[in-house]
Amino acid sequence: MGTFIYENQLRMEFEDRALAHLQIVTGNKLRRREPFFFTWKTDLSLGGGRVTVWVHPQSTLVFRFHGSRTPTLNRDWVEALMFTANTPSGLYRVPEPQVPLGDTAA
Repeated sequence: MGTFIYENQLRMEFEDRALAHLQIVTGNKLRRREPFFFTWKTDLSLGGGRVTVWVHPQSTLVFRFHGSRTPTLNRDWVEALMFTANTPSGLYRVPEPQVPLGDTAA
């Protein structure tokens, strides 16, 4: 499990594979100077609910991965996440689309 850290205060764990995809989308949005909301659900052991943060070019963000290998990226998943990031409600995790047989994730 990797960790997304916002402003050295809020931490949320994601699987390394999901975190790598979220990092790509976040980087693309910030490179374009497009601030956005990022929302995630909190674990029931922490009270449940959800957290939303405002991500902008001056945000302090850390993507801390548990594993040392960079996961293979699924372009369809990046596009699905980017679609959510471009909506008024902002980025939130959506399930990874299945890669058709014989196709490779790039």
